[in-house]
Amino acid sequence: QVQLVESGGGLVQAGGSLRLSCAASGRTFSPYAVAWFRQAPGKEREFVAVISSSGASTVVADSVKGRFTISRDNAKNTVYLQMNSLKPEDTAVYYCAANRAFRVQVREYDYWGQGTQVTVSS
Repeated sequence: QVQLVESGGGLVQAGGSLRLSCAASGRTFSPYAVAWFRQAPGKEREFVAVISSSGASTVVADSVKGRFTISRDNAKNTVYLQMNSLKPEDTAVYYCAANRAFRVQVREYDYWGQGTQVTVSS
C-alpha cells in the first residue's frame, strides 16, 4: 500500500507560480509512475502530467505544456509539479496518483492522495 499526501496548493494571482509536492509513505516510491490530475467544480477529473518511475520519461497535457513541469526525487519519495504562468482556468483540486505502469487515464491509477486546492485569481 502506498499513501500519498499532496501539499503546496493555495491562492495565487494569474501569471504567478506554485510548486505542488506529492510525498509517499508506506513503501518505496521508486517502482511507481506518478501522475498529477486535476478536477474543477462540475468537471471530470483530467490528466495533467505523468513521470515514469526513473524520472526519465514525462508526458504533459497540451493545456499546460510549456507552463507546468513534473519532476521527482526518489531519495525523498517525492514528486513535484512546478506550475508557472498560472491562469484562472488552472483553478482546481490537484491530485497525485501512483501506478506501476506509465499511464494517463484516471482509471489506471491505484493509489490517490486527498488533493490540494489551487485557486488562480484574475
